Amino acid sequence: MTWLHFMILLPFMFALIVPFIYKRLTPRIHTGWFVLFVPFTIFLFLLMYIPKIAKGEVFTSTVNWIPAYNINFTTYLDGLSLVFGLLIAGIGALVILYSIFYLSKHREALHNFYVYLLLFMGAMLGLVVSDNYFVLYVFWEITSVSSFLLIAYWYERDRSRYGAQKAMLITVFGGLAMLAGLIMLSIMADTTSIRETLANVHLIQNHGLFIPAMILLLLGAFTKSAQFPFSIWLPDAMEAPTPISAYLHSATMVKAGIYLVARLTPIFGGTAEWFWFVVGIGLFTLLYGSFNAVKQTDLKALLAYSTISQLGLIMSLLGIGSAALYKDLGVEEAGLYATAIFAAIFHLVNHSTFKGSLFMVVGIIDHETGTRDLRRLGGLIHLMPVSFTLTVIGGFSMAGLPPFNGFLSKEMFFTAVVNASHMEIFNLPYLGMIIPIIAWIASVFTFIYCMILVFKTFKGKNKAPKLDKAIHEAPIGLLVSPIILGALVILFFFIPNVVSKYLLKPAFASVLPSLAHTVKSKKISAFHGFNTELWMTIGVVAVGIILYLLLKKWYKIYRLYPQAITLSNLYNLSLEYMEKVAKSITDFYMTGFLRDYLVYIFGFLIVIIGGSLVLFNGVTFDMSQDSPISFFDIGIVIAMIISSVTVLFSKSRITSIVAVAALGFLVSFFFVLFRAPDLALTQLVVETVTTVLFLLCFYHLPQLKKEISRIRFKAVNAIISIGVGAVVTIVALSANGTHLFDSISSYYEDSYKLAGAKNIVNAILVDFRGIDTMLEILVLTVAGLGVYTLIKVRLVGGDKNEETK
Repeated sequence: MTWLHFMILLPFMFALIVPFIYKRLTPRIHTGWFVLFVPFTIFLFLLMYIPKIAKGEVFTSTVNWIPAYNINFTTYLDGLSLVFGLLIAGIGALVILYSIFYLSKHREALHNFYVYLLLFMGAMLGLVVSDNYFVLYVFWEITSVSSFLLIAYWYERDRSRYGAQKAMLITVFGGLAMLAGLIMLSIMADTTSIRETLANVHLIQNHGLFIPAMILLLLGAFTKSAQFPFSIWLPDAMEAPTPISAYLHSATMVKAGIYLVARLTPIFGGTAEWFWFVVGIGLFTLLYGSFNAVKQTDLKALLAYSTISQLGLIMSLLGIGSAALYKDLGVEEAGLYATAIFAAIFHLVNHSTFKGSLFMVVGIIDHETGTRDLRRLGGLIHLMPVSFTLTVIGGFSMAGLPPFNGFLSKEMFFTAVVNASHMEIFNLPYLGMIIPIIAWIASVFTFIYCMILVFKTFKGKNKAPKLDKAIHEAPIGLLVSPIILGALVILFFFIPNVVSKYLLKPAFASVLPSLAHTVKSKKISAFHGFNTELWMTIGVVAVGIILYLLLKKWYKIYRLYPQAITLSNLYNLSLEYMEKVAKSITDFYMTGFLRDYLVYIFGFLIVIIGGSLVLFNGVTFDMSQDSPISFFDIGIVIAMIISSVTVLFSKSRITSIVAVAALGFLVSFFFVLFRAPDLALTQLVVETVTTVLFLLCFYHLPQLKKEISRIRFKAVNAIISIGVGAVVTIVALSANGTHLFDSISSYYEDSYKLAGAKNIVNAILVDFRGIDTMLEILVLTVAGLGVYTLIKVRLVGGDKNEETK
């Protein structure tokens, strides 16, 4: 195990000791001070890799897990995973520092909060450095479970439980689809390694499973990164505490789908299907999120829809950049389109800084004023000047204004969409102009909701006297984290090429290694002359200001859309319908009668197994090598039939027990005839012990009541009985007539040398299957203890009842 593996496991290991820290030290010391050690250490650890990875190095190591299925915990740290790792650890450290002052150590269950947060952090780190598809999937689902727990942290609230359930259902649905896609991808590439798959891309793109695998994998990415129409879970997830929203929904969880698309771009990129799926969904999500953000009155809801919008922007950039892998493009043209990937990574980093800061500031506003409702806020600029400054920095960066980092990546976004409109592939000569138009319109709405966030909250009439709290600026502890992020927003604007050299270019080389040379000499600057992109930005600002000032005039358009057919309402209706259907099905088969349940079980067995035998030609009878049937065999079979019928029609328990025992002893006679004395001896011992135990238990039971009743013939019972018997017989005969593998019996024949045992049955049970036998004994012991406990409880209860009487 390497230090990289230890880095991933550190949050999980620390999560185990957090409850003990909380129990012993709270309320004297906030638990977060101890948890802060984990992300801070990981962040420093990853910082040491920056110079080496900037030079083109990658770091891999493997720990065997399930080598028989080629599933090993292989870590792969390159430029892309390093960027995500730094965001996960860096933002995580700032969020924990923020939560120390945001969450009360007296009123909150901090042990739950930090355990869930550490589980999520470890899962995200494992996800972005895993080279194996199925290990990546394991971490992917851990993020879904831990995010469910984090969103439902205030589980006593209905909305928290609802939001957690919605996030869980949608993301787990996408995760299962992604698992199917990963299985298909591993079949196509004949490997479970991402790196090895990249070497076989030419084989994959001609495979029949290519399109189905692509769609399933994109379902996983789109659900996790809140792309339309799966974006409905993100606004409801805002019921979680603000530190959770700042971490999950700005820097980490919602970026998992972005990471997956970026990582798979070298495999699926260059195809029209991938291009239009990713670009189309990304652009529509960008427009959908920005348009709906404008109408929100809750600050966290506004930020939620803004996150949806920004994620759509990044996703569309990844799609546009994938066109650089089209096989007929020249190097220069491919490099031109590849800059969209560079812009996507840059905006991903920028978004994490300004959105993390904004979430924290909104949490401060809620913490200090007691509300996030824009209709109750206003005039806070003089009361909370630091928060106002931080909101201006984050909001203007998100709007794409200088001198903030969002301006640089937004300009690169406009460059990418303009370049896409000039492409000569994928029908873009006819549809290409749609891309920059949608991007520009969405950017106008982005500008508007950023102005709403800044000015509706802090400018205008002072409504503080109407609030329940005495409003003042937040304490320094709450401000440190957003101040650091706000400083990075400005710093990245002035030193973008330093960030580019050590983070962005290595990450770009990880996504498009064949085009890494195209960005080596690329310089990021704030001004490129009066080009199309700058005029688009000027147009966004001009139109955005006008629409913001006239907001009351056109705001009523949001009322035109019928709320009954919103995506959230459709989701709720579909859940209600599924619950009704499930209840009707359950009411149909849950009759309360054991006979009905047996009919369903055995009927299902007949249909599935019998149907499979017929459809797949599984019925094979080959008795050429079978032993001849002797007179003794026929006699024993007849005796076994008589014993079985006796059990059914016996009116005495003793008779039934004797008949069952006779059936077991007759089976041992078969073993004698088949020259298997070890089996015969074992069978005799088991039957003897079982019979004695039965007799001891049934001796204490009351006698059966004699009842004379007519047994009616039931056709369904007869059909089921005959069908099950026929299917089991056919399966047994077919299995006997079909030999797909060599028998393992020859291995056990040498049991004396292997285990020092002359009895093969005992050797198999004790030596070869020792663990299995031990677990069977353990199960029987637990069952016996349960029965003994029930008997004791009944006896004690009986004694008390007698005393009462």
